[in-house]
Amino acid sequence: MTPMTVQFLFDFGSPNAYLSHKIIPEIEARSGAKFEYVPILLGGLFKLANNRSPAEANAEIPTKRAYELLELKRFIAKYGLTDFRRNPHFPVNTLQIMRGAVAAQSLGCFERYVDAVFTCMWEREKKMDQPEVIAAELTAAGLDAAALMGASQEPENKSRLLVNTQDAYARGAFGSPTFFVGNEIFFGKDRLRDVEEEVCRVRKI
Repeated sequence: MTPMTVQFLFDFGSPNAYLSHKIIPEIEARSGAKFEYVPILLGGLFKLANNRSPAEANAEIPTKRAYELLELKRFIAKYGLTDFRRNPHFPVNTLQIMRGAVAAQSLGCFERYVDAVFTCMWEREKKMDQPEVIAAELTAAGLDAAALMGASQEPENKSRLLVNTQDAYARGAFGSPTFFVGNEIFFGKDRLRDVEEEVCRVRKI
């Protein structure tokens, strides 16, 4: 039986996308679904959707910021994600590394690239908008930094990231992480249980 596909729209700049990435394998193992990672540019999506990051939107609401931090700690504790670190360079301009994700798809190293860059952003606390940092970290992860960074500048890869982002907005997305089970949309790491339940529901039909 062909596994059901769940689309995962992600940007490396989202800590919640990283946290989702870490527990997706557990959901795949339980549900039999396969998550398809779709690179988008979160800054571009924010502009299209007239949205802002939680850090910006809640900057003057200290009680809400405190609650979100509490929920983050609960999520980390629940899933044992103790390698997570708050990146001191946040927010990081992710244009280069998101173009790199599209390039990695064409070069056949997408899964390794995604895992390496998420680790650099949210475990190793690296400033992943500096070319020299990107190159060093990709090389350290055993990836061909020159090939990836070169391919990330190719027009077709730039265009594909733009199209992914525009398509995400057209389907109703406004941030990351966003998930699609068929045409059903779910937003945020806290909806992963709902995503799994929807997969199970559809498989029973």
